[in-house]
Amino acid sequence: MKPGMSLRKHYLQFKDFRAEEYAYLFERAATIKKRFKNYEKYTPLVDRTLAMIFEKASTRTRVSFEAGMYQMGGSVVNLTTGDSQLGRAEPIEDSARVISRMVDLVMIRTYEQTKLDAFAANSRVPVINGLTNEYHPCQILADVFTYIEHRGDIRGKVVAWVGDGNNMANTWLQAADILGFTLHVSTPGGYEIDAKVAGVSNTDCVRVFKNPLDACRHAHLVTTDVWTSMGYEAENETRRLAFADWCVDADMMAAAQPDALFMHCLPAHRGEEVEAAVIDGPQSVVWDEAENRMHVQKALMEYLLLGRIG
Repeated sequence: MKPGMSLRKHYLQFKDFRAEEYAYLFERAATIKKRFKNYEKYTPLVDRTLAMIFEKASTRTRVSFEAGMYQMGGSVVNLTTGDSQLGRAEPIEDSARVISRMVDLVMIRTYEQTKLDAFAANSRVPVINGLTNEYHPCQILADVFTYIEHRGDIRGKVVAWVGDGNNMANTWLQAADILGFTLHVSTPGGYEIDAKVAGVSNTDCVRVFKNPLDACRHAHLVTTDVWTSMGYEAENETRRLAFADWCVDADMMAAAQPDALFMHCLPAHRGEEVEAAVIDGPQSVVWDEAENRMHVQKALMEYLLLGRIG
């Protein structure tokens, strides 16, 4: 393990960090983004290598991590399903032991959280969750940072989640518990959020609504995701029918605060989970949100590898 490297502090779920750690990360992300916009060279991760393991394909996750690591002076090894075969060609524990001896940091985008947890338990270096079926912490990290950029502190605010009770919803619930805002959730029957999966026992941070319009009332942020996440394609037609009333439209945004923001982790299907007029409208910040994946992840990688700066 190289000097200065943290002792295997991983980022596997949003609840892995405390509120004060997030305050630090958001501050660092703002500084790092400002340097990027001003074309200021900042390369604290020279001679550090990030391994990216993709069992689920991604555009934003790959580009944001890869570009971010290069901008910080490091290098990247990209492994796809065919290259890595986690838990197939060899036990995942053995893959972790080998890969973590050769790199400084590992990002994994995979299916079951248990696979990620097993890798991290046997890794000598920090492991980051790039997405699992259960959680998507890097996305919510970017989303909260984007809200802070546009509207200030998210504490005490209301975030409305409209759609599937999926990995994004689970992570928003963890964020509400840690960062002190309220999550309004509306999902079709059978697709509810599971507080046990999120590991959140604080019922004060979440309110559940049958009607998505009611969930959006007085919200400061309205957000959603595709109706069918990667890995659930066989359910596509069933989900289209079940989710028909869970399309974020102009009426839902009108029910929210006048200055409410709209977010979507992308890719989006206009006319399904969101109307084109909403995602392409003046309240949408989805492009800032997408870009901010890179900036918050740069702050995250810096923190995991170097600890606090200054």
